[in-house]
Amino acid sequence: MVSGRIWTTMNSFTLVSIPLFVLMALILAQTSVSQSLYRMMHLWMGGLRGGLAIGTVVICAIFGAMVGVSAAAVVTMGTVALPAMLERGYDKHMVLGAINAGGGFGVLIPPSVAMIIFCLTTGVSVGSLFAAGMLPGLLLALLVALYIAVRCFFQPQLGPALPKEERGSWREKLLALRAVLLPIVVVVMVLGSILSGIATPTEGAAVGVLGALVCALVRRELSWRMLSEAAQETLKISGMIMWIFMSSHAFSTAYNAMGAQDMIMELVGYLPGGAWGALAAMLGLIFVLGMVLDPIGIMLITLPVFMPIIELHGIDPIWFGVLFIIMIETGYMTPPFGFNLFYLRGVAPPEITMGDIYRSSIPYVAMTLLGLLIVALFPALALWLPSKLF
Repeated sequence: MVSGRIWTTMNSFTLVSIPLFVLMALILAQTSVSQSLYRMMHLWMGGLRGGLAIGTVVICAIFGAMVGVSAAAVVTMGTVALPAMLERGYDKHMVLGAINAGGGFGVLIPPSVAMIIFCLTTGVSVGSLFAAGMLPGLLLALLVALYIAVRCFFQPQLGPALPKEERGSWREKLLALRAVLLPIVVVVMVLGSILSGIATPTEGAAVGVLGALVCALVRRELSWRMLSEAAQETLKISGMIMWIFMSSHAFSTAYNAMGAQDMIMELVGYLPGGAWGALAAMLGLIFVLGMVLDPIGIMLITLPVFMPIIELHGIDPIWFGVLFIIMIETGYMTPPFGFNLFYLRGVAPPEITMGDIYRSSIPYVAMTLLGLLIVALFPALALWLPSKLF
């Protein structure tokens, strides 16, 4: 049973997109795109209170739309933006939280590896879920940016505006806008090919790798050494994901064969509140699990249990998918074992403690949960775009 299940899983064509998206992220992470983007945000937004932190959130959202994984944005911005903002007097908790939250956008804003795994597990259309994640992803970025702007308006010492000599001339600002051209080209190549129906998500991932290579070539940073390092790291990450994927599929098959699914369905029937009660219980469980378990493992273990409950209550699987992915996003941000927290610890200056990183996450997790509530109360935020495109 185990070998048959694994063989079926590994024969999925959509699964090929995972190593391709990972490779695209690693190629882009090794270019100087991030430095150019940060320089552009430095010039355009540095004159505002909290402007550099807001600009970092915007860059993270752009990275999320390019690479599909959280690690790239967190590590890159932790290396480029974190020291620069601390040097200019920004509050360390605000800066750490902004990078932590911004990195999570790669989980929700398409293309997203987590969304692909969700669709492989549930049978939901990848293109539809990609389209559904766009507006909620932008909503979360807006909420985080608004939080920083409002907080710095009333407490200017948390994110002081840059002195006039650092804001640059209009000529410098206009020239710096060139930094967004290549990222926009990559985003349009990937999402445009998928959402327009020209390419499947797997083919779109291959288009993304091509865009990343072109980006590196244009910036004169393409080399055999870079490609070799990116390919080796892709092999390691993809291998880890595949082992989790195969093991969880074997677990879920045995789980269903033992009749546990029927028992869970019966227990859910006792929950108060009907569909909303069941939805709240499932999302609450994911939030707790996200503090201690690997997000991909959580998805592959819980989704075979949750999907029959979703069908029982007539909940739209696309809408549920967006809510589920937002909650998975919080798993990357929440103590004690959120991945983004440890990515940050790896690149933060020595004076930054793990306690600082833990404390910085609290208000940003609250903003993410507020965004979850808004999407839950207004399903059209997730369902409008898929209904127009598909």
